[in-house]
Amino acid sequence: MTNDLIKGDLLPEQQQAVLNSLHDIQSKLPFLIDLTVDDRRTLPKMGDRSRAFVDQGLVMATQNEGILPRNFDLEEYRRDVALVRQLEPIVLAARQLIKRIEDTYLAAGSDAYGQTLVVYQAAKLAGKDGSLAEHLDSLGKRFARKSPGPNHGAANPA
Repeated sequence: MTNDLIKGDLLPEQQQAVLNSLHDIQSKLPFLIDLTVDDRRTLPKMGDRSRAFVDQGLVMATQNEGILPRNFDLEEYRRDVALVRQLEPIVLAARQLIKRIEDTYLAAGSDAYGQTLVVYQAAKLAGKDGSLAEHLDSLGKRFARKSPGPNHGAANPA
């Protein structure tokens, strides 16, 4: 039994138009960066609860510039806070779009995989005479079990 979770066609020209649009979006955000995994893990993060902290900090810094270290760039701080506010609706919309694209990709893959299982089972039944042996061998590789290593199941020497 297969699920039919998604029905849709993506024509090559539609695919290219979407890819062009994504490229266009990236070109409109030339300041985008790529962080390393380590950077993403170690950088302090501004979450929902931190937003008020940042907003209050900006107000305090703006109203009390004299308390800031000499090398503190208040204008850069203002730009960073403004950029966070400007990017937030874009991030939310992009996350929603990515979720829907990933869900659709997952559903299409699930449909295709389930249908392939039906094809494989039907071929196994129909190919008992050997006429589909090459195809069955190729499809069957998906289910081939790896042979255990030389120490598999052996007791550890003490």
